[in-house]
Amino acid sequence: MHGSHATGSPYAPHTAEDRTAMLDAVGAATVDDLFDIPSDVQFEGSFDIDARTERETRRLVRSILGRNDDQTELLGRGHYGYYIPSLVDHLADRSEFLTSYTQYQPEISQGFLQALFEYQSLLVELTGLEVANCSMYDAATALGEAATLADRVRDTTGHRVLVPDLLREERRSTLANYVAGTDLAVETYPVDDGNVDLAGLEAAVDEEVVMIYAENPTVRGTIEEHLGAVGDIADDTDALFALGSDPVALSLLERPADVGVDVVVGDASVLGLPTSYGMGLGLFATREDYLRQVPGRLVGASEDATDRRAFTLTLQTREQHIRRERATSNICTNQAWVALRTAMHAAVLGPSGMVDLAERDVRRARDLAERLDDIVGVSAPVHDRYHLREFVARVDQPARAVADDLEDLGFAVHVVGDHEIQVCVAGVSGDRLDRFAEALEEVAR
Repeated sequence: MHGSHATGSPYAPHTAEDRTAMLDAVGAATVDDLFDIPSDVQFEGSFDIDARTERETRRLVRSILGRNDDQTELLGRGHYGYYIPSLVDHLADRSEFLTSYTQYQPEISQGFLQALFEYQSLLVELTGLEVANCSMYDAATALGEAATLADRVRDTTGHRVLVPDLLREERRSTLANYVAGTDLAVETYPVDDGNVDLAGLEAAVDEEVVMIYAENPTVRGTIEEHLGAVGDIADDTDALFALGSDPVALSLLERPADVGVDVVVGDASVLGLPTSYGMGLGLFATREDYLRQVPGRLVGASEDATDRRAFTLTLQTREQHIRRERATSNICTNQAWVALRTAMHAAVLGPSGMVDLAERDVRRARDLAERLDDIVGVSAPVHDRYHLREFVARVDQPARAVADDLEDLGFAVHVVGDHEIQVCVAGVSGDRLDRFAEALEEVAR
């Protein structure tokens, strides 16, 4: 009998006899013979990790996790901790979904493929664009894919990609890494009071621009008021217009297709996933004109031999499936399970529920900003704009000191300037927001 009973450990699936038989079959004397690691980089020390039983290991891990601070996070800036209905966990954790990696065999993956088709349909409806991808890494790499798509489809020798100067450094860095193997160069245009500086953008644009990127809402939570004008500027120079957003915001704000947007990117895991600070689900939607240039995978609806509706992977323009020189992307990791959770969360909310959630984010951000603005030593919001989920507040005291004092009281906020902190209300209960306002009043004096 194999497994833990035979090996004495729940973590080692093979007995010594099993390993010997496998090594004999491949002509190796030891497991180390299977690895060709140069001696100058081999680790020859000891990890000093004591052997423990499963119970002891669980107790150790619990004690380590118990040392984490119990903070109320008001962080935002791309990571949002909305409440996820329990139905999402119960359905997504079914073995049929958890054990399905990529749905290459449609005959046994119809349920999963249909869910992904519904996810794509959701993005199509929210963006107004005709094509949506179901397997992207995250918002930053989706932005990189938009830039390389622009480079392929725009009939020009231009090389400039324009992004707002407030773009998060992590996304700017990923974008730069994505285009490093091309002739593209990432440059910035100015922002005025949290929105696009149209005059500054017009001054930065020329015939060499292949893509203009904007965000709605912006990284500072402001609602962008000039998307139509940005679309006109992009159209005048035949540049692609890419917009960063997310499903919650898109349920309330104007449809990207209606203001001239060619590609929508962002993080769809704002629904379906808890705050994870790294793990995400890239949103990517574009016009049907660029169908053959879309990276990743697309799920399509067709008919089987008996004329029944059937779903299948209809487009996979990545290097694993076609000649490398013809591939649009090297995306390989499958995000289908995360997209499934997003689709489930959206379905549970429904159209009116998604709008209610977004409107609640606008209302709660406005109300909290007004309350903080009444505190001596605090001015909020910094930008005279509508906000969604989050806003920037000015503090008279050094922002780093204020944030540290708030941390001591159990609240985490972003420091975004010498005297600026950013506050996000998404997923934070009303009573905790009340306690946060009281804590800020205590430390802002």
